[in-house]
Amino acid sequence: MNGERNGVRTINSVRMMNGLRWMCAAALLVVAPLVGGTPSALAQDAGQGAWAKAGPLEARLVSSVRAVGDLAAVPLGLELRLEPGWKTYWRSPGDAGYPPRLDWAGSRNLKEATLAYPAPHRFSVLGFESAGYDVEALFPLRAQPVAPGQPLDLSLTADLLVCSDICVPQIVKLSLSLPTGPALPGDSANDVARAQSLVPRVGALGGEGLVSVTAVRGSGAALEVEATAPDGFVSPDVFIETDPPLSFTAPKAVFSDNDRRVRLSLRVPDAPKDLDLSGRPVTVTLVDGARAVETPATVAPMAGGKPMNDGVAAAGGGLIAMLGVALLGGLILNLMPCVLPVLSLKLLSVIAHGGRATGAVRAGFLASAAGIVTSFLALAAALLAVKAAGGAVGWGIQFQQPLFLVFMVVLVTLFSANLWGLFEVPLPRALADRLEGDGLAGPFATGAFATLLATPCSAPFLGTAVGFALARGPVEILAIFAALGVGLAAPYLLVAGWPRVAAWLPRPGRWMLRLRAVMGVALAGTALWLLSVLMVQVGPAAAGGIGALMVGLVLALWVGRRLPSRTGWAGPALAAGLAVAAFALPLTMGPTVGVASATGTVNKLGTDRWIPFDPAAIGERVAAGKLVFVDVTADWCITCQANKKLVLARGAVAERFTDPALIAMRADWTRPDDTIARFLADHGRYGIPFNIVYGPGAPQGIALPELLSEAAVIDALNRASGRS
Repeated sequence: MNGERNGVRTINSVRMMNGLRWMCAAALLVVAPLVGGTPSALAQDAGQGAWAKAGPLEARLVSSVRAVGDLAAVPLGLELRLEPGWKTYWRSPGDAGYPPRLDWAGSRNLKEATLAYPAPHRFSVLGFESAGYDVEALFPLRAQPVAPGQPLDLSLTADLLVCSDICVPQIVKLSLSLPTGPALPGDSANDVARAQSLVPRVGALGGEGLVSVTAVRGSGAALEVEATAPDGFVSPDVFIETDPPLSFTAPKAVFSDNDRRVRLSLRVPDAPKDLDLSGRPVTVTLVDGARAVETPATVAPMAGGKPMNDGVAAAGGGLIAMLGVALLGGLILNLMPCVLPVLSLKLLSVIAHGGRATGAVRAGFLASAAGIVTSFLALAAALLAVKAAGGAVGWGIQFQQPLFLVFMVVLVTLFSANLWGLFEVPLPRALADRLEGDGLAGPFATGAFATLLATPCSAPFLGTAVGFALARGPVEILAIFAALGVGLAAPYLLVAGWPRVAAWLPRPGRWMLRLRAVMGVALAGTALWLLSVLMVQVGPAAAGGIGALMVGLVLALWVGRRLPSRTGWAGPALAAGLAVAAFALPLTMGPTVGVASATGTVNKLGTDRWIPFDPAAIGERVAAGKLVFVDVTADWCITCQANKKLVLARGAVAERFTDPALIAMRADWTRPDDTIARFLADHGRYGIPFNIVYGPGAPQGIALPELLSEAAVIDALNRASGRS
């Protein structure tokens, strides 16, 4: 009888825990927008001019600095916002349009202002090709004052063509004044720097760069552009400028060498019969996601006088292949340690299902799979919103947000306390009835919780799929994230297909109480790991305070369980207050001295040979004959920690790192850092871990897989040094 009562009490407790998971799913929708953060567009602070509206267009001048200092060139930006469906144009607009026309008459102390163009997007409408920008754009400007150190008063009249179904020229008058004083960073400094990083890099044919144009050939009205990228191409596009201007079709791509090399074929539509592109000077702008390179070239004769076979294009096939990669990456993600606590919770649920009907077991596992896929789609939607707002996006970067980490610490602590039997969630009768029997809300929330804890992990193929998605449009992002969700949900779908597996598990009984306690300890360990990540964000004092509050929360629930029924509410009420205080603590206690910066400081790097990440120094070290190993990592990335412990810090790799000719750089992305985000984006990556080796034999770098192996690292080091 006692065993039966304990089994019934255990099942009821599991059902109550399902209620807590159901509420967790609702909380997921609240915290998803935390991913990446969004820039503020409300404040008109120092270094930001007022918005001026003209039809569907808004514009303003912004500055990277609050005052002119003694700068010989002041970094500025022309910021545009466009209503949905409207666009404006690049310096070479294509079949229609014209670029921005700027008039600085009326400005004081301005000698010259130079406008730079970020890499454009292609717009294909009814067979017409144009290049430009939609939604928003920020054009970097370099303003040279007549007298450096004196106030700079800017007055700009901008003539901009904006088009949707119709085209309307718009004229906006803008102004911005910068006083004398130190050139401290302004509120738009990061935005201007990000826009500058999107301006195509200028380089000669075959020169060093993340993306290099290696050949430009032409015959008649046909043109071929060959390019290489050591990390592989994702969605390359090319824009050709000639004098006089010619209009080209959208390119068709053929990939080779594992996508590291691409051949792009273009034609001049309705070209004159005597047109011959061979020998003509052109400017080639090659764009691949956030990477872009601009190269002046002279078109060489095409081999055989014939264009490439344009019957092989990669657009559709690339997406289909990447969906397969995403499925595999999501499946492997189940083996990562981040998901183990959730699998433990699901194990309890499976045991509670012992003896239930096959249909009920199948429905429960299908609901968990639906929770995973839905959460991945919600995450994709949040990333799309942040990307549209100009924020940094990437896999797992919500763990850079202190409040999200606090939420996860509180949530995991509550799960632990529930497994230890310290509380059950009292639910309204209507909701409790829904969660009884065949209720699906609890299993659905289990899937949502699995997605939450899976995001700090990376796995083979995961980074490739996420990088492909985030470099493309909304359709590709939603499709790839849906495939990742299906991959992660595969074990649940497998059990749903063969639900009799649940019947092989033992019946509920007293042994489940011990199992629950062990799993509660496992979840408490997850909470401690989250606190260690939070310590980097807010400092040891604040993180320690939150940990103490969580201990108090557990004690309050323990005491409340033992109080008489009339006063038993006091324990949960105190626990709720401690949870609220945990969210307030990071806001009242800033990071303390000694907390590592995102680029790595001495106390983060320790006493080993790792040095802080400095992308500008990589080329100099390689030119001097050195090897440079870059490790982009974060405390919240469990795969990164496994790579360091199992590969980088032991055996032949650790011995190789003692070589004075090898420079080891560690880029710590635990906290947001625009430099690291741009470095990842330049390599077509939006998640970590990311490791790359540079050397005399590989000046453009050799990217390593997400999960490192000793053989892969040693081989990359040998190749980069020119040994093989």
